[in-house]
Amino acid sequence: MNVTLLPAVEQLRLLEQRSISPAELAEEYIRQIERLNPQLNALIEFDAERVRSEARAAKTGPLAGLPITVKSSIEVNGYRCEIGSALNRGHVAHEDAEAVVRLRRAGATVLGTTNCPEFLMAYETDNLLYGRTSNPWNLEHSAGGSSGGEAAAIAAGLSACGLGSDSGGSVREPAHFCGIASLKPTTGRVPARGHRPPSVGPFSILGAVGPMARTISDVALLFRTLCVQDPLDPESAPISNRELRLDDVKGIPIGWFEDDGLTPVTPETRQAVRDAAVALERQGFNVQPFRPTALEEARRLWSNFFVQCGEMFYREAIEGREHQLSPVFRGFLDIARSEKPLTADSLLRAWAECDMVRHKLLAEMQAFPILLCPVCAVPAFRHGEREWTVEGQSVRYLDAMRYTQWFNLFASPAAVIPVARSAQGMPIGVQIAGRPFEDEAVLAVAAAVEREFGFQPPPMCL
Repeated sequence: MNVTLLPAVEQLRLLEQRSISPAELAEEYIRQIERLNPQLNALIEFDAERVRSEARAAKTGPLAGLPITVKSSIEVNGYRCEIGSALNRGHVAHEDAEAVVRLRRAGATVLGTTNCPEFLMAYETDNLLYGRTSNPWNLEHSAGGSSGGEAAAIAAGLSACGLGSDSGGSVREPAHFCGIASLKPTTGRVPARGHRPPSVGPFSILGAVGPMARTISDVALLFRTLCVQDPLDPESAPISNRELRLDDVKGIPIGWFEDDGLTPVTPETRQAVRDAAVALERQGFNVQPFRPTALEEARRLWSNFFVQCGEMFYREAIEGREHQLSPVFRGFLDIARSEKPLTADSLLRAWAECDMVRHKLLAEMQAFPILLCPVCAVPAFRHGEREWTVEGQSVRYLDAMRYTQWFNLFASPAAVIPVARSAQGMPIGVQIAGRPFEDEAVLAVAAAVEREFGFQPPPMCL
């Protein structure tokens, strides 16, 4: 297999054994990027000479010589950080985000930055600055959003692993669409300082910077490297990585459900969740059917904060400049403006209700601290699609994505692992979610699912 498609942990083993040097590994990635990125449009800023220089200067550390990419909303010193918007055209970061600082300190080599939708407000990666990112499994399909460029790059071997961000599914939907693994960590466990826009107000609950990779072992490696308290981040918790014994994790009850009772999922998605549940049962986990009752309340509040407050945050910046906005972001504005405007009273009530719903979910998850469920109602859709017929029912764009949104409102960890393929050959992942600050248990269960399924390279890479 092409070395760029090996798990990151295997690449690190090759580097440690001196079977390949950091400079040689970087050349492998440079060739892969030059071969496939013109078709995918995953990396938007890439300079082969800058990569070579960084690889030659590779430091020691747990990630020494490992080539990574970073979503272009996360600041990387000397790289453009425009959040996919023509309104920010030419903005260059003058320092690294804290998460990037930690990866560099561990020895990683930055290959470049990856595409995202304008202002991150879409499940499809397309913008007026760089155009759309395509799915490596089928170029007519979306790579997802908002970390779509990152997912496409990792799936196609243009990167060993990297960083995305997630306020409504933005590392999980693209992972599901592109057939890779990812983790939306508990808010604050991975430093978000240096993300644009900053995770403030309701986004301090919803948002998280998260690792993306081809395998859960690689995701866990990045998580261990990143999850140390950031003393300058008020949301950062003083909790470092905790090692869990597999037997202890097997004692945690896991509840699984195929849908939320409101929005149907495709038959292959149902089967993927069932297959994952059976795989866990086979390995000795305690797996039982269970669906929390507070999910729709959580989704409704997520919409208040992400959609309506998101539009409010950008209102001043876009005033008088809407002609410069991308169709994808205009679509987001149409959705936001179709809702009844938030008032000070309704926002205050929503904020208070958020805490009550989170309490309700915590109480329900006492019986089942881990949940197994779909990532999305559908696999990767064709560019521009916004509605689908599933089991005879019309499913609209945001409703299809609801399966990730709950866990942003909950500020809890949720991982994605590839499990199956659709009838059209597109990847289908499943989601493992847990209670806040129990990221390690989520990763352990996800790793168990991966043992029977896991990453397969897209045909274009072979």
